[in-house]
Amino acid sequence: MKVIFQQDVKGKGKKGELKDVSEGYARNYLLPNKLAVEATAGNVKNLKAKQESDAKKEQQQLEDAKKFKEELENTKVEVKAKAGEGGRLFGAVSTKQIAETLKEMGMKVDKRKIELDNPIRTLGVTKTPIKIHKEVTATVDVHVVEE
Repeated sequence: MKVIFQQDVKGKGKKGELKDVSEGYARNYLLPNKLAVEATAGNVKNLKAKQESDAKKEQQQLEDAKKFKEELENTKVEVKAKAGEGGRLFGAVSTKQIAETLKEMGMKVDKRKIELDNPIRTLGVTKTPIKIHKEVTATVDVHVVEE
C-alpha cells in the first residue's frame, strides 16, 4: 500500500515522503496514529503542490540571503573596547557585542550565526564570517578601536 508520511517514522520514512509499506502496517499503525495518509491521487497532487511551494520559498530565502550578504559586506562594524599597552584588550570582543553593534546599525543578526573561532583580543580589523543561510556566508570587517 502506498502512503504519504505526515511525520518522520524511524526506519520507515521521513515527512512528505511517498513510500510503499505493507497493508497491515499502514491500516493498523500508520493511519490510526495519523503518521501517514493513503496515497490517493488528490493527496499526491497536494504533496507535489506543497513541495513546489516549499522550493519557491527556499529559493526566495536564498535570494534574500544573498542580498543581505552584499549589504553586510559593504558595512564596517566598529566596536569600542578598553585596551592596555601594545593594543591588547582588557577582556575580549564577543559575538554578542558584534551582534548588538550590527543591531544598532539596523541589521539584525543572531549572535549564534557569527562564527568567531576565538574572541577578538586585540585592536584593529578582524575578518569575521557570519552564516546567513546554509549556503551563504558573509565576511564582515570588525574594527576594534580603543575606548
